[in-house]
Amino acid sequence: MTSRTIWLLALTNGLTVANLYYCQPLLPQIEASFGGSAGVGSLVTLNQVGYALGLVLVVPLGDIVRRRLLVCVLLCVEVAALVVTAAAPGVGLLLVAGTVLGVATSSVLQILLPYAATIAAEHERGRAVGTMVMGSLTGVLLSRTVAGLVGEVAGWRGMFVVAAVITALLALMTARVMDSAPPELAIGYRAQLRETVRLAVTEPVLRRRSMIGACVFAAFGAFWATIAYLLAGPHFRYSGAEIGAFALVGAAGAIVARPSGRAADRGWQRPLTGALLALGVLSYAALWAGERSLAWLIVGVLVVDVAISGTHLLNMSVVYGLVQGARSRIASVYMTAYTLGGVAGSAAGTAAFRAGGWSAVSAVGASCMLLGLAAWAWPPRLRLRLGRLRDSGDLVKPMSPSR
Repeated sequence: MTSRTIWLLALTNGLTVANLYYCQPLLPQIEASFGGSAGVGSLVTLNQVGYALGLVLVVPLGDIVRRRLLVCVLLCVEVAALVVTAAAPGVGLLLVAGTVLGVATSSVLQILLPYAATIAAEHERGRAVGTMVMGSLTGVLLSRTVAGLVGEVAGWRGMFVVAAVITALLALMTARVMDSAPPELAIGYRAQLRETVRLAVTEPVLRRRSMIGACVFAAFGAFWATIAYLLAGPHFRYSGAEIGAFALVGAAGAIVARPSGRAADRGWQRPLTGALLALGVLSYAALWAGERSLAWLIVGVLVVDVAISGTHLLNMSVVYGLVQGARSRIASVYMTAYTLGGVAGSAAGTAAFRAGGWSAVSAVGASCMLLGLAAWAWPPRLRLRLGRLRDSGDLVKPMSPSR
């Protein structure tokens, strides 16, 4: 592994995930171009549906086919979906392209990340994962701003043309950067899906970390699904542009990624995870106070993003070290749980805001973080498997032959 390779893969991650978020600030433009069709609003939802499908059905392929070929094919599928989006004559084709884009995007992200963990030396794995996560977070963070600027100059269709060109260049770059190593496993697709399910059932560390990840992303979803309602409300009265600018506060999550990765390389995953989860619980007290105070709201956002992003990165640094030759299976299990947690949190947060306002949202977010803290603190079960792994609750190391 070279640092340059990891940074190029992180760049690919960031520009790829951005493809999913370009549409969000452009939805009014898109809707207007189709005569005010309400169906355009389903584009974001179908992006996420496609994302989940990719995690379950495509990501496991990363262990059983050549990763370089798979990533390049998926990037080409993204290019096609972006071109179809830019040229879509009607809402139906637009939504189909959006679903395909979600499938391809999630697959590329969750194949490249375990690939980076695979090519990194064991003592550098956390740093490599941190760099990849930082790339993804930066892509999410900047995508809405870029889409707003390009969309204003070239229209929403022009934005997707630009995205298609960039993604095509990414396909060429990854073909040069990634090695052409053979598949890690010589099994069929159905067997791989069965083994993915078996892995989820038999690996307690993976289940624990998936549960923690689902909880923190649920807290994240509850907050970000409702913050626009608070900021647009009678106390703040922010415009759409001001709400978008407020989202830049989330840069804290990207900043903490690499330091968390270095901490993981030193073996601090378990204590640091507990500290971040506790910090996440406290952050919702600041967010609750932020209902009428911008200063407290900013403090709360900074702290909660650091807690959630740091926990997510530590989770991945742990689970990607569990089983050699099965990191795509691990990505499928962990990220499916993580994504479903975010969906559930968004739904719970929206319902809470309608029922009890911002205080109820803060209670939901704090409860999710507390549940994650409880999962972290649950007494670990010692499991010994000859020739495989030792489960200490977080740190999993290869056993020596004599043990």
